[in-house]
Amino acid sequence: MTETNRTSDVPVETHLATAEELRNEHVQSFGGAADAVEHVEGRKFNIDTVAHAAQTPDTDLPWAELGLKEDEYQRVVEILGRRPTAAELAMYSVMWSEHCSYKSSKVHLRQFGDKVTEKMKEHLLVGIGENAGVVDIGDGWAVTFKVESHNHPSFVEPYQGAATGVGGIVRDIISMGARPVAVMDPLRFGAIDHPDTARLVHGIVSGIGGYGNSLGLPNIGGEVVFDSVYQGNPLVNALAVGVMRHEDIRLANASGIGNKVVLFGARTGGDGIGGASVLASESFDDAKPSKRPAVQVGDPFAEKVLIECCLELFKASVVEGIQDLGAAGISCATSELASNGDGGMHIELTSVLLRDPTLTPGEILMSESQERMMAVVTPENVEAFEAIMAKWDVEYSWLGEVTDTGRLIIEWDGEKIVDVDPRTVAHEGPVYERPFHRPEWLDKVQGDAFTGSAADAGRPSSPEELKAAVLELMSSPNMCSKDWVTNQYDRYVQGNTAMAMPDDAGVVRVDEETGLGVAISTDANGRYAYLDPYEGARLALAESYRNVATTGAVPMAVTDCLNFGSPEDPEVMWQFAEAVRGLSDACMELGVPVTGGNVSLYNQTGGVAIHPTPVVGVLGRFDDVSRRTPSGWREDGQAIYLMGVTTDELDGSEWANLRGHLGGQPPKLDLAAEKLLGELLVNASRDGMIDAAHDLSEGGLAAALADMALRFGVGARIGLGELCERDSVDLFTALFSESQARAVVSVARSEEVRFKDMCSARGFAHIRIGVVDTEIGALDFQSQFSLPLAELKEAHEATLPKHFA
Repeated sequence: MTETNRTSDVPVETHLATAEELRNEHVQSFGGAADAVEHVEGRKFNIDTVAHAAQTPDTDLPWAELGLKEDEYQRVVEILGRRPTAAELAMYSVMWSEHCSYKSSKVHLRQFGDKVTEKMKEHLLVGIGENAGVVDIGDGWAVTFKVESHNHPSFVEPYQGAATGVGGIVRDIISMGARPVAVMDPLRFGAIDHPDTARLVHGIVSGIGGYGNSLGLPNIGGEVVFDSVYQGNPLVNALAVGVMRHEDIRLANASGIGNKVVLFGARTGGDGIGGASVLASESFDDAKPSKRPAVQVGDPFAEKVLIECCLELFKASVVEGIQDLGAAGISCATSELASNGDGGMHIELTSVLLRDPTLTPGEILMSESQERMMAVVTPENVEAFEAIMAKWDVEYSWLGEVTDTGRLIIEWDGEKIVDVDPRTVAHEGPVYERPFHRPEWLDKVQGDAFTGSAADAGRPSSPEELKAAVLELMSSPNMCSKDWVTNQYDRYVQGNTAMAMPDDAGVVRVDEETGLGVAISTDANGRYAYLDPYEGARLALAESYRNVATTGAVPMAVTDCLNFGSPEDPEVMWQFAEAVRGLSDACMELGVPVTGGNVSLYNQTGGVAIHPTPVVGVLGRFDDVSRRTPSGWREDGQAIYLMGVTTDELDGSEWANLRGHLGGQPPKLDLAAEKLLGELLVNASRDGMIDAAHDLSEGGLAAALADMALRFGVGARIGLGELCERDSVDLFTALFSESQARAVVSVARSEEVRFKDMCSARGFAHIRIGVVDTEIGALDFQSQFSLPLAELKEAHEATLPKHFA
């Protein structure tokens, strides 16, 4: 699902249109489209019926203000054989928006379904197309997980934008029949010292923590990245994971003629009218006040009740299916349920319980008010459904029933205001093959390698310079401790969190008896994808895959959130097409299927797009989470090994970023080596050969060693001379290169021979680079420099509090 951008020279406050302003604009827009007048609690509304629409073909409707193109509007007219009613126009506008229809991305996303082998589908219970994918993890257990974006609402109103992003993805998990057990949040902000960044960081982090903590869901990981390219377009991607038994899986469709349709949860209000659909699907324009977003308002306590209520409905087999109401609200829920079913649907819209009785029918259909669900219930289960609603004190309204007409009919006080084929609304919207081409500027950028450039002049080489370089790296905005953020989240609520940040992946126990569980990681590197979007997407998958493997879990499945600029820019569209091609190719090579995800387009300001940022989440399986491998060493005398080979790969690196350089080629990727490394890490963990493991990615070996030492406050003696000689690199390159397919592990003395034999038998490069020393209190790079852990810790932890505390 996609989102929109803002114009950089428009003050933030001009985007904060109130629901009342939007309501007035829509009432005025629709006013000329009807003759009939209805009265609702003292307010007059112009109601545009289907009959009236057929009689007034020349009536002007605000299709452009609602986000439709002229040819799209004409297509609606052709489909209906008449002009649409105001309510139908509202439905088509939100459901045909970029956010809901994927009209610019669909032709490329098909690769995720095409590039799948039978082996990849072996553990896939539910794939792309449903609210979330479902993976079989054994013993009758299934896990569902998905990541989505809530980028632009979070820029406009950081707290509620981020909070409702969490709420929305959690409802996707609920609708599959699963109990939500954890959330994650990959975040990207502008420059850390920009005046507006603090507003966004405080609001977004508080929104995520406030909503997730109130739901009682542990936040087990994510990312926090700062880069000026995200200044006007912060990325707030939210992931949720849920667990269920195989027999509890539910799919959302409206089947069974005569079955009842019910809306339950919070009442419908004016907040979020078109907020994540029409308003999130193209650039803002000062001249179009109706394009200002109204951000949804969340209530986590209402959602907590909704979770328990839905799970009881499923357990009692009271509902045939549940659909959450997120983007496009009732428009989406009714059209998708009907389209996925085997008949039609009849709805009486006046039955919807409202927080605001002044809402027009079109606004009721478009409203994205939170904490709402729609269900299909057999007549025999109506009484049982109402009893469960009463138990949980949840409001509900019976809206209609499933029919055999093949049509979605919506009435307002008995007057027909919608009469459509639901597939034309939900699944047969426009599909664009937008033009795309490789940017002309890319050759120059790729030719500007870091090594040997002006930015590389004065490369640290002396012991004092190298020590200062490590401190600079570990105190930089992207490599510093994120404790200031994660300490605002409850990482251990529910008691099933086995690992969380700052470890490489979050780990959650699923089955208390056996210890069965899962690990999840999310990763992306926008600089890599800027230099080469095909390789950048593959590198994001490789890092996430590697992070899961370092914990000891077997990688099984993928979810993705693809954040890009405007699809109407051929160069951006090329970046998107290349990233999808790269990710789908890499998934096939690694044997992990994409189970679902999200597309967020139009992330650009003043015509300048963000870096392509394909966030990739990987889920892995544990037989027993008690055998997980943490990211830091603890035992004195353990050998420290580097697995993999180091070359001069500093283009797009964190060190180059600190020197203001972005050019050259991203690190080379060898997915066969990544897969082999993953297998070795999993086997070494299962067999008890290693006690700590950390992948090498941003910041290279220097960052990995620093993280591992700081994890439990235990030092080590490190010698890199043999590594430099073997790989023909200098000490600086050995420390800061971001070569892939590498990890650092600590190996017990009793397991050292077995570990080396395992690596040698598989032909995987490995070299001993040090030993854990619990007494030294430092990272001692022998014959070079010694970095006291106290000094490293102080530098590492000071950055975020300095800017935001």
